[in-house]
Amino acid sequence: MDSDWASVSKIYAEGIKTGMATFETEVPSWERWNNKYVPSCRLVAELNGDVVGFAVLSKASNRKVYKGVAEVSVYVSESHRGMRIGTTLLNRLIEDSEANGFWTLQAGIFSKNIASINLHVRCGFRIVGVREKIGRIDNKWHDNHFLERRSKKIEI
Repeated sequence: MDSDWASVSKIYAEGIKTGMATFETEVPSWERWNNKYVPSCRLVAELNGDVVGFAVLSKASNRKVYKGVAEVSVYVSESHRGMRIGTTLLNRLIEDSEANGFWTLQAGIFSKNIASINLHVRCGFRIVGVREKIGRIDNKWHDNHFLERRSKKIEI
């Protein structure tokens, strides 16, 4: 994915700008980003040769007991939202995660990001709960919906 970093970082910056995609306030360096995400589960969506979205997993914990649990991140470029690219990416990421031994996927989504919550629910995630005032950006508190999806392929 390093060859796609310029496009991925631009899409990530668009997500940051929305104020409802991440608590991050700036795009990290390639090195920091690369160290955060699971190498075996990184996807980009291309349309006419351009990267228009990406999906990645990050470990939920470094503890051995949680080796099969990961957090999902899905981003689609501003000009390509509403075209089911997020659905395609998330469904493929689910397949890749199971092929790589992940039995639980989780997502923390801003409560006001209804489109992302609905995307995850359509792809088999369930809402576990709402974490109220879990983080602040620019002195404003935000709630987060916490969702999870259990693999139907990996025996739990």
